[in-house]
Amino acid sequence: MKKKIIPVIIAVVLIIIIVAISVGMKVLDKYSYSKERADLEEYYSISSTDEVAIILGDELAEESAKLIDGVYYFDLATVHKYFNSRFYEDKNEQLLLYTLPADTVRTEIGSSSYTLKDGGADMGFPIARYAAGTDGGEEMLYVAADYVKLFTDYVYEPFTEPNRMQVYTQEYGKSGEAARITKDTAVRYQGGVKSPILTDIQEGTEVTVLEEMENWSKVKTEDAFIGYVENKRMEKGDGAGIETQPQEEIPAEAANDFRNPEFTSISRTYKINLAWHAVAGTAGNDTLFTVLENTKGINVISPTWFALTDNEGNFSSFASKDYVDKAHNMGLEVWGLIDNFTNQNSVDTYEVLSYTSKRAYLVENLVNTALEYGLDGINIDFEGLSQDTGEHFIQFVRELSVVCREKGIVLSVDNYVPTGYTDHYNRGEQGVFADYVIIMGYDEHYNGSPEAGSVASIGFVEDGIRRTVDQVPAQKVINALPFYTRIWKSEGANLTSEAVGMDLAEQFVANHNMEMRWDEETCQNYGEVQEGGILYQVWLEDEDSISAKLNIMQKYNIGGVASWKLGFEKASIWDVIGNYLNQ
Repeated sequence: MKKKIIPVIIAVVLIIIIVAISVGMKVLDKYSYSKERADLEEYYSISSTDEVAIILGDELAEESAKLIDGVYYFDLATVHKYFNSRFYEDKNEQLLLYTLPADTVRTEIGSSSYTLKDGGADMGFPIARYAAGTDGGEEMLYVAADYVKLFTDYVYEPFTEPNRMQVYTQEYGKSGEAARITKDTAVRYQGGVKSPILTDIQEGTEVTVLEEMENWSKVKTEDAFIGYVENKRMEKGDGAGIETQPQEEIPAEAANDFRNPEFTSISRTYKINLAWHAVAGTAGNDTLFTVLENTKGINVISPTWFALTDNEGNFSSFASKDYVDKAHNMGLEVWGLIDNFTNQNSVDTYEVLSYTSKRAYLVENLVNTALEYGLDGINIDFEGLSQDTGEHFIQFVRELSVVCREKGIVLSVDNYVPTGYTDHYNRGEQGVFADYVIIMGYDEHYNGSPEAGSVASIGFVEDGIRRTVDQVPAQKVINALPFYTRIWKSEGANLTSEAVGMDLAEQFVANHNMEMRWDEETCQNYGEVQEGGILYQVWLEDEDSISAKLNIMQKYNIGGVASWKLGFEKASIWDVIGNYLNQ
């Protein structure tokens, strides 16, 4: 009997031992530290030997840099997105430009040197070059990281195996709390002993804790690995003998010696009261005294003298020295206006502005004309710009501002009320380079609108001012008022309108016995009348509506008022504007 039981017992014991060993191995496997190493090129999304991962602050950027012949480069889109949007590429003439307050720095793409009016320097490597994108796609412009540093407050430190660079900017700085590693350990891809190893780290090494959890913490190493370390392997704060420095921008020990250039503007100590004078030919200059006869308080007159005529940067001119002299004798400044739409059938604004040589030609001739006729300012009225023209338009404003600033000529730029589809006018950059940014605070409803409505309701005007002062210093902002009203005519599905001056609008109301009422939504006197199957509608621009708009302008404390156009106003309007100017 015993002989039969003993083998059974042995078998059971063996089974228990095997099970115990199996369970033990599983437990050991579960809690033992994996030695698997992560594929770092995959981790950093590096697909070629010249690609460089960018650690921007404490995050891995989607974009990457390039390492070409030992020089680090960013593609221009990355430069614009993270570092500095002022670099400008001229694809037609193969140039990279950067405009400062008093000069435009210029380098030919592929060249190692850059030039200014008073000199330049050779950096010893191509400053900008074309190369295939990091995804192997079409060629794009790459700019040397060290060249970007000449004009931008940022720092970078490169590392190899794999290629990566730690970058700090004012927006993407150093954050988190410092800690010290207390025992040799591994930085892992995720929190957990089975997660692949990114790098090994030794006792005494300092790391930055980005996120702390119960047993693991997300950290960044001094050589820009971002992963996880067990909390028991490190000590933070005073206990580690290191100072905590949370939420730094650019770390002091790595700070660049860059200093932001100071952009100065030509400004007046009083509010601007500008009125546009529509001059369609040289004979129009003779109407100066007539259009000013009943005005009060105007300090700037802007005659519509200049218009682009071709794609080379030439423009027509109705300028008159006699006109300027007469205006000066009346105490008025003269800001000559140039537009891009009078000859729109023969002008492609993109074609003019996308060539550096054509912009330079236009700038030189504009400024020389202003000096020849004694103009006090230049007013840019370029409308209908396509999305792809925006960057070239802004570069034109930058380059023109340099010369205007040097010559003491006021530069003002006309803009639509801000909307998403006019963001390419880049009002923020205008606010840096131009002296005044003018909002054309009208044409909310225009000839061809799908529905009748106000030319400039109070909500439309305030929204335009608010959005503009969000981007431009308030003292540089001028809001333009409409001196015209649209008379809307609806006949069945046919909707038309006619823009008329204030007196004609009120005469129309009287002739049609139109009953007017104050509309709180638009802050205008509104009336309508049905005659013979035709619906007429009018939102009047008058003393009441203009006063409401001026109150909004006072609320935002902007730099002044403009008016379109002289001759359309009632004489009493100038008293309303005068009250605003005297506040």
